[in-house]
Order: sequence, then C-alpha cells, then structure tokens
Amino acid sequence: MRKLMVMLAVVAAPLLLMAACGEQEMSMAKEEHQQAASADSSAYRDLTPEEERVIVQKGTEMPFTGEYYQHFEDGTYHCRRCDAPLYNSTDKFQTSCGWPSFDDEIPGAVRRERDADGMRTEILCANCGAHLGHVFEGERLTDTNVRHCVNSVSLVFKPSEEGSSRAIGARDDGAEVADIPADAGGTRKAYFAGGCFWGVEHLFEQKEGVVSAVSGYMGGKVDEPTYRQVCSGRTGHVEAVEVEYDPATVSYEELAKYFFEIHDPTQDNGQGPDIGSQYLSVAFYGSDEEKETAERLIDVLRDKGYDIATMVLPNATFWPAEDYHQDYYEKKGSRPYCHAYTKRF
Repeated sequence: MRKLMVMLAVVAAPLLLMAACGEQEMSMAKEEHQQAASADSSAYRDLTPEEERVIVQKGTEMPFTGEYYQHFEDGTYHCRRCDAPLYNSTDKFQTSCGWPSFDDEIPGAVRRERDADGMRTEILCANCGAHLGHVFEGERLTDTNVRHCVNSVSLVFKPSEEGSSRAIGARDDGAEVADIPADAGGTRKAYFAGGCFWGVEHLFEQKEGVVSAVSGYMGGKVDEPTYRQVCSGRTGHVEAVEVEYDPATVSYEELAKYFFEIHDPTQDNGQGPDIGSQYLSVAFYGSDEEKETAERLIDVLRDKGYDIATMVLPNATFWPAEDYHQDYYEKKGSRPYCHAYTKRF
C-alpha cells in the first residue's frame, strides 16, 4: 500500500507542477492583458453618462434626436470613444428611420457580431469595440443593399478641408454649387421642399412676383426618378418646387419667408399626415447669399420659440415631376389638405 502511494505521488508531482505553472502563466497573461487594456483605454475620450449608456452598455438613443441624423456635410465620421475613422460622408444617405444611415464603412473600421438573440447583427468600432448600432441587409435602399444604422452619440464628425454641405442623398460627383444666374428674361429660380409638392406649388403660384412654380424631385441617387420610386423613400429625393420669380418684384428673402409660412417648418418627419423622408422640409440654396438668408430666417424663427427642423442644403439636380402632378389643385378645383398660410414673421 505504501509502495502504491509513493508511485502515485511520483506520477502526480509533475502534473501538479505543470498545473501550478499553467495557473501562474495564465495569471501573468491576464495581468499583462489588463495592463494593455488600461494603457489603451487611457487614450479614450471621457464619456458622458448618456454616451456610456450607448457606447459601453450597448444602449440606443431616441430616434430623430441624434446630432447627425439630418447632418450632410463633407467629411469623416469617427468613433467617439477612440477617434478611429469609421465612415465617409459620401456613404451617408437619407432615410426616415430616425438614425444616421450609411451604406458602406471605411475598410476594416467596423466589426460585426451577432446579437445574443440571433435576431440582429451589431456593429462595433473595430479598434476599441465601442457599440455603434446595427447593420441591415436586403432593404434595397441603395445599390449596396446595406444600411448601417448608427447612433449619433457613438460618432464624432470631422469636416473636410472644404467642408461644404451636401444635398440629400447626393453622390460625390465633384460638382460644385454655383451661383444661379438670372435667366434670359431677367428671372431667377429658387427651390423649396415642404411636404407634398401639390400644396407648395399651389401657394407659390399665388405669390406676387412668381412667374411659375413647378413640382418635381430634388437630391437623391437616381436620375430621372418616378413618383413611385420617390414615394418608396429609397431614392433619397424630396418632393420639391422650382419657383421662377422676378427679382424686380419679389426678393429671395421674401420667398423664403413665405416658404416658412405656408408649411410647418417644425415637423421633422414629413408634413401633416404625409410622413416620410420624401416630405422633409428643405430650403435649397444656389449662392452663399441665399444660404445666409435661409439660415438667418431660421435663427429669427428659433428666437421666436419655433423648433425649426428645416434643412438648408445646396441645390442639386431638379427633376420635374410627371405632368399629372403639375397644377394639381387647379385641375381638381380643390384646396391643399396640409398647406395654408400662417404668419410667422
């Protein structure tokens, strides 16, 4: 019996020694990992409680509230925690989901992990693991057929050197915003989007100094879009109106004021009962002067207590709508259902 116990002790001793060494190595490796993590995290930006709730605890910000939901400037979106570049502005597109949407990421910048319930795919910063949001495929919103739905609070935007704004859904084709010259007859054109173009066109045609108003589509990633395509919300266009006017009779500022008074500029998800990205409020500009005018009028309204949702964006290609949309209320002999004049200035 004693001989057997000695033999067992001889066999067990190396195993116990190996286990002790393994445990020591694991402890050292864990300590080194913790030290490395501590060193890495020391370079991270300090987070507010709300940022930590989303970025660390994988929460979600309220829809339509994020800083970058309606943000369209040229530049790069970085991770708020570690500052790693994640998305280019050229891959951002307009949706009505309530969060910033991108159809591509900077190569290698975003990591994907399946949610625990297996229902959705989480996206994280590949550098620091910060929670960004979720990725969806098969929605056919853009040619890539991918949508990164990202929390604004997870991002920090850095403008490009030029830093110019982009139109809704516009492609990065290198086109520059140019001042709009007067037409041959001395008239000018201005572009506004304020919900269903039937009502906006109808009321602009009644404005003194306006020569004509044409319903159409502006912005977007599809050339010559149809009404059906725009209504899907997948092209990035808004229903807009081209207003041709005589600057000797009415100024751009007067037209812009009128625009803010014939629709609800505080509604951020459409206009009246018409909900969707194609019904958003936009004051387009063709010159620095028009941009400054629109932004100044918005400041005036905000000082009056209005929570303005109207975007100020550069002119994009204007595509006239189908003939049956033109002079709609005149043909029908009726009045707009969600547009009326309300004095605000």
